[in-house]
Amino acid sequence: MIIDILKSKIHRVKVTQAELNYVGSITIDEDLLDASNIIPNEKVQVVNNNNGARFETYVIKGERGSGTICLNGSCARLAQVGDILIVMSYAHMEFEEAKVYSPILVFPDDNNKLIK
Repeated sequence: MIIDILKSKIHRVKVTQAELNYVGSITIDEDLLDASNIIPNEKVQVVNNNNGARFETYVIKGERGSGTICLNGSCARLAQVGDILIVMSYAHMEFEEAKVYSPILVFPDDNNKLIK
């Protein structure tokens, strides 16, 4: 049996931009992508802690060290600059593998920078 399991989570990042006139996606600082093992074009689920909105989109790599979290296209309507998001990616795994897998959890600071 194959199940979906949490692979990675970027917990409580702050929206820095919202660009409605774009094809779609979420742009994330490359440092956060590396730390969370999320790659460009990967499908992610995004949860807005401020308004409860939940949506799926794909990732675009943002400038390293910039702290950028930008909602592009239609998902820009689901958050405002300053809103707090949780970004999650999932993986398909065999049941036994999933039972022992530990997801990668990233907890950035208030400026979307990695806590060292």
